[in-house]
Amino acid sequence: MSLTVLTYLVVGFTFALYIGIAIATRASSTKDFYVADGGVHPIANGMATAADWMSAASFISMAGLIALSYNGYGGSVFLMGWTGGYVLLALLIAPYLRKYGKYTVPDFIGERYYSDTARVVAVICLILCSVTYVIGQMKGVGVAFSRFLETDYETGLGIGMLIVFFYAVLGGMKGITYTQIAQYVVLITAYTIPAIFISLQLTGNPLPQLGLGSTLAGSDMYLLDKLDLILVDLGFQEYTTTLRGSTLNMVAFTASLMIGTAGLPHVIIRFFTVPSVAAARRSAGWALVFIAILYTTAPAIAAMARLNIVDTMQASDGQALFIEDKPAWFENWEQTGLLEVEDLNGDGRIEYTADPATNELTKLDNDILVLANPEIAQLPNWVIALVAAGGLAAALSTAAGLLLAISSAISHDLLKSTYMPSISERAELRASRIAMAVAVLGAGYLGLNPPGFAAGTVALAFGLAASSLFPALLMGIFARGISREGAVAGMLAGISVTLLYVFQHKGIMFIPGTSFLGDMSPNWFFGIEPNAFGVVGAAVNFTVAFIVSRVTKSPPSEVQELLDFLHEPGDGK
Repeated sequence: MSLTVLTYLVVGFTFALYIGIAIATRASSTKDFYVADGGVHPIANGMATAADWMSAASFISMAGLIALSYNGYGGSVFLMGWTGGYVLLALLIAPYLRKYGKYTVPDFIGERYYSDTARVVAVICLILCSVTYVIGQMKGVGVAFSRFLETDYETGLGIGMLIVFFYAVLGGMKGITYTQIAQYVVLITAYTIPAIFISLQLTGNPLPQLGLGSTLAGSDMYLLDKLDLILVDLGFQEYTTTLRGSTLNMVAFTASLMIGTAGLPHVIIRFFTVPSVAAARRSAGWALVFIAILYTTAPAIAAMARLNIVDTMQASDGQALFIEDKPAWFENWEQTGLLEVEDLNGDGRIEYTADPATNELTKLDNDILVLANPEIAQLPNWVIALVAAGGLAAALSTAAGLLLAISSAISHDLLKSTYMPSISERAELRASRIAMAVAVLGAGYLGLNPPGFAAGTVALAFGLAASSLFPALLMGIFARGISREGAVAGMLAGISVTLLYVFQHKGIMFIPGTSFLGDMSPNWFFGIEPNAFGVVGAAVNFTVAFIVSRVTKSPPSEVQELLDFLHEPGDGK
């Protein structure tokens, strides 16, 4: 059976599964739509949270970021930051918000800071974070379809929108939760099976995590020592020791990803779906376990794929590979534009070096590592088809979670809680579905017509969440003296400073040539790159909130009672 037919069958089966689950779990009330009736088992919620969290960026791009963009050790910021964020979430945020017992993040901020203004500012921050994130997911859906199913990008994106529209609008959080459980199974299977095959081929160890630290099969040399050796020979820095910028930049990047993770609203609302505070804590623990399976596999895939690619570039005589001897996967991926070679010196060979003047592998996209890995390792076609289904599952699961966060903020926080408090539950449920449908169409439009900042969506989304929502939530739970004026001023200051710094260096809305103070990369603030600046924005948020709160009226007694309730042992309302 051809790869294309096999891929259609595997992807078609997974889509039929998602639609079947959506029909079986149709939401019938606002509680179903917003929090899946609050009755999801902690293990099931842990799986759904893991799928919600592991986006196309995690599935497709993370291994490539580690291996190529961050040269190994520097890429550890993603592993430490994204997993560490769940520890923060489990300890400092999720149990308290679950005990609060409402539906959304702006709901808590509005009541804790006794202010509709604070609620609306939180909604704006939430929409900014979620929209920037969802654009990347919709692009991932379109690209994955066009690459694996041989459709054009627009058709692929349209099919993806239709699938998300069906199960998200019909089922809300209830449908999304159980669909995400199925998507987790698909994506984690698709991610780990090629890794197991490749680890066996290179080291003889079936566990990629152990294979990464093992010796090469038939040799006394460790895999990472071999990788360090050959990369240094080619002019690259050592794989196992190279920092990303300065040590301070690595710390700032890790911290920014951690608090950005703990502040992302589509992740936080998943903990409202379990029946108790204790279940929220257990759910966060299970989510960490399920996420760790992929996140500990990614470094192994990164190192093994980099080693495989370098080996591929050498002919049997130890010299650079002749162009006419390129393997089939090379030609397949050249057609996608993610891989490019150019015979600069006309010797008929492909030189791969760190020097741009002599390097003839002129483009090697990050996404190559995971998507092309089965082909590079000459694995069976069914494994390649499984990877395609896994990539689509990762993109669709995160897109659905983000779209639910956006629609809930509009229907519940803006309509029900702020501007139309007398709206009936039935009308609110209808408004939720309409808001979800509009959000799907909006995300699709932005996926087809991406703005300039689409290329930096992940960095921007984490920076915005870290600098706006996380400080407001943390202070709302643990700092009794923060007033509504302080919280609003802090959120506005934090998100403004972060946007200003990012746009200053990367251009307004990431449009080339619009960095209004010019390219200032040599003059980064203490060497901190724009992607890592969310932690500085968070520090600004905390500082402004505390200063303003000192000079404004203290929170009323109702807020003190709410905080007493949150910190009392026992379950929620």
